[in-house]
Amino acid sequence: MTKNKIIIATRGSKLALWQAEWVASQIKELKPELTVELMKIKTTGDKILDVPLAKVGGKGLFVKEIEEALMRNEADLAVHSMKDVPTELPDELHLAVICEREDPRDAFIAPLSKDAPKCFTDLPYGATVGTSSLRRSCQLLHLRPDIKIGQLRGNLDTRLRKLDEGVYDAIILAAAGVKRLGWGSRITEELDYAVSLPAIGQGAVGIECRRDDDFINKLIRPLDHFETSVCVKAERALLKKLEGGCQVPIAGHAKFKNGSVRIDGLVGSVEGSRIIKTTAEGQPDEAEKLGINIANELLSMGAKEILEDVYKNS
Repeated sequence: MTKNKIIIATRGSKLALWQAEWVASQIKELKPELTVELMKIKTTGDKILDVPLAKVGGKGLFVKEIEEALMRNEADLAVHSMKDVPTELPDELHLAVICEREDPRDAFIAPLSKDAPKCFTDLPYGATVGTSSLRRSCQLLHLRPDIKIGQLRGNLDTRLRKLDEGVYDAIILAAAGVKRLGWGSRITEELDYAVSLPAIGQGAVGIECRRDDDFINKLIRPLDHFETSVCVKAERALLKKLEGGCQVPIAGHAKFKNGSVRIDGLVGSVEGSRIIKTTAEGQPDEAEKLGINIANELLSMGAKEILEDVYKNS
């Protein structure tokens, strides 16, 4: 069945709208005759701003209500930040497309003052770093047990304002979102993977739709980016095997290297005292198997006990 109007479901944040509008523009290029509209949906994660996400619990905090709109046929497709998407999807839905990834690294951002630290290693003893991510905090505390972690929620403008008001000595954000919104000049340092391994799917945008909607599936297929799609599949297979949500100290990043796929995986204790990491390499057509294998290796190295302790205390 052909359509003359497409409705894209999205969160209402500036970054989510940028991503949805970018997808809309790509669809318009493919089919100029189509009308494309955005449907803004407030998710559970958007409503709870005064509690650290790790304490809220549950998976899919930023996608559940959006998926419900898809299943009610109120929207034709949904645009997500891949790091927000659970590894288990409703049976009727699937991730049809993974778009080309932006910079997947974490960004260190210091205040605008002239005496602000120039990089993570320049932070003074006992400095306060703003992040709401257990994944980030555990890795940073592992390297710098002296720093204090301050919870950081809200949109990008709010986070940068709090930083410049002196609430934090620095904040850590995903570089991709900062760059997409035109704030790249505020990034003081892009953190090396050895300092902060990214979240599963970080920097990638996914398009979710109904499996049986042939028109939409065919329409958006050209937006899929092969290398990003393969890498994100490997990362998500790692996360699924570890049974982790987006708010546990699990990190994973895959990239193409000389035609093969290399994936780094990490599990850490919340306070950063213990970090387990490993790496593996394989062929693109075995991406998911590669993710599962590296998860099994992490579990055999002690990740199982760390994760059990995280869930017991969350």
